[in-house]
Amino acid sequence: MLPGTVALADWFGDTRALMGTEVHVYLWSDDAEKGQQALEAVFDEAARIDRLMSTYKDDSEISRINRLAAMSPVQTSEELLQLIQRSLDISVLTLGAFDITYDSVGQHYDFRSGRRPDSNTVESEREKIDYRFVQLDKAAGTVAFLQQGVRINLGGIAKGYVVERGVDILRYRGVQNAIVTAGGDSRLLGDRRGRPWMVGIRDPRKDGQVAISVPLADEAISTSGDYERYFDEDGIRYHHIFEPRTGEPASGMRSATVFGPDAVITDALSTSVFVLGVEDGLTLIATLPDYESIVIDAEGRVYYSDGLQRPVPDALD
Repeated sequence: MLPGTVALADWFGDTRALMGTEVHVYLWSDDAEKGQQALEAVFDEAARIDRLMSTYKDDSEISRINRLAAMSPVQTSEELLQLIQRSLDISVLTLGAFDITYDSVGQHYDFRSGRRPDSNTVESEREKIDYRFVQLDKAAGTVAFLQQGVRINLGGIAKGYVVERGVDILRYRGVQNAIVTAGGDSRLLGDRRGRPWMVGIRDPRKDGQVAISVPLADEAISTSGDYERYFDEDGIRYHHIFEPRTGEPASGMRSATVFGPDAVITDALSTSVFVLGVEDGLTLIATLPDYESIVIDAEGRVYYSDGLQRPVPDALD
């Protein structure tokens, strides 16, 4: 740029492979250089969180916890300790429908190759799924597991944390209009310069198509679906959202979407509603005044929480 010239205001965006999915950032900036710097800051933060919380990285903090916490308490960063605590709080709220110890069984699935554990493995490993096996000592800053073989995985909450942190960074940098997305989780900053963001809920059975579009501003939205990581075998869909009580993929739903002010909470709640099913899931949402939900059941029927206006039609093929 020549001395004395001013970069034109514009939208800036990029998409990168992070967190086991794609992270997308789209923002408005009055200055091209500052806009690009803001993009990089969000991607840097996503990469940092991935290094901290990925169970696929042997040197991550969460992998160290999984290796050692059943033997003795593991010193843990305040950031990770707080997110684990929030996860356990949501487990209590949802009566165990959300449970980060699901990975005790989940680790035995390979969705890329279509491999699943046999019934004996599920039966033995599901006994290790219980959030109450995770013990935090806030004063000491440690995590301990009360049973051998317990593993935790923050996959049901970490992407919501990434997009929430991304918006915090953009807000700090003076950005007023943006959307940060990681997989099925999005956090909106402001509106789309005078118009609402139109956020699409994916059709669970028609790849690349939108089932419902929702106008939103300054809101978080998270969708959990049986189409994200899955394989079909003998007419059964095996996917990555587990029912903690059985150790099997949850049934009866195609997707659950939750809207609200905090992407960390919407991320965890969308998983919880999917596991709970239509009736119990929407009953849970009705107790949370700042959150709403749209769910699609196994037959393609669409249901809405009480605070949402129902569009027509209300069923999918």
